[in-house]
Amino acid sequence: MTSKKVLVGMSGGVDSTVTALMLKEEGYEVEGLYMKLHSKPGYHEIHQARAQKAADFIGVKLNVLDLQDTFNEKVFQPFIDTYEDGRTPNPCALCNRNLKFGEMVKFAEKVNADFVATGHYIKCDGEFFYQADDDTKDQSYFLFYVDRKNLPKLMFPLGNRKKTDIKRIAASIKGLESFASQAESSEICFVETTYTDLLKDYVKVDNVGEVLDKEGKVVGEHKGYMHYTIGKRKGFTVKGAHEPHYVLSIDATNNQITVGKKEDLACRSVILDNLNMFHDLKEFDTSVKLRYRTTSVPCHVKIEDDKAYVTLKESVFGVATGQAAVFYDNDKLIGGGWIKEV
Repeated sequence: MTSKKVLVGMSGGVDSTVTALMLKEEGYEVEGLYMKLHSKPGYHEIHQARAQKAADFIGVKLNVLDLQDTFNEKVFQPFIDTYEDGRTPNPCALCNRNLKFGEMVKFAEKVNADFVATGHYIKCDGEFFYQADDDTKDQSYFLFYVDRKNLPKLMFPLGNRKKTDIKRIAASIKGLESFASQAESSEICFVETTYTDLLKDYVKVDNVGEVLDKEGKVVGEHKGYMHYTIGKRKGFTVKGAHEPHYVLSIDATNNQITVGKKEDLACRSVILDNLNMFHDLKEFDTSVKLRYRTTSVPCHVKIEDDKAYVTLKESVFGVATGQAAVFYDNDKLIGGGWIKEV
């Protein structure tokens, strides 16, 4: 009986390197894939070389797939457009659906691989995703948008491991020690400093505008609406204010932001569109996470006309349109969508 073949996404980091090593040691036929995504200067020269070093050490072939045009179309331009619209983007979820678990699955078929594996901290049983054992590294929130039909092909060997264990494994293997001490990659890989520094190369970011209160009265000024996200409390003026004010909403058309007190940020319902569900229920009680690195809250969900109407059973503060809302049943990820209305 021939061993199953796995295509491993290799980024040059410790997680994907140990993933490939573990799978080979388990008897799988392993082939690597380095994906050129964004075009940050110098990035691929460094990371592709690391991925090649890892592949050579493990003794597997490394394929290179140039996806920069696809990345620009399906991830980067929507990132720019979302900020232009005054909303808050989530580029990682788009990248995971369209490239890492979209184009990579297509490439796996070309090389006759049975499975696709990455170094993400998440679990998958072929039908659902589950939160990783290491809750400090869990990446399930960013994978809610992966096409349901691809789940049976996905493997995540690190889902039941701790990050500290993975670094320890690399540090203990002569030839891989340097991978254990690499700096952690940033949350958004193509942002080098701040998102506003990046946006300035593509759109007008600095553009003084009006700050409004909840009644629509002009109470100050700001430096350009794209500098702000919902809940931000700095970088704008409010005349006569003696307590903190927070961004409540953003009007991109008129370059205005509306501000208020913290309690004004409380949200008890959201409407989602562009849903991606892993079950077919139309009405159910569950919990929802409305931002990464926040605690999920209990909610009631009703799906009608490809929209989800979500009633929160406790208030959540600072909810932003454009972000992802992800449903969980305990540690099981059951789907999600994009916040359209708050």
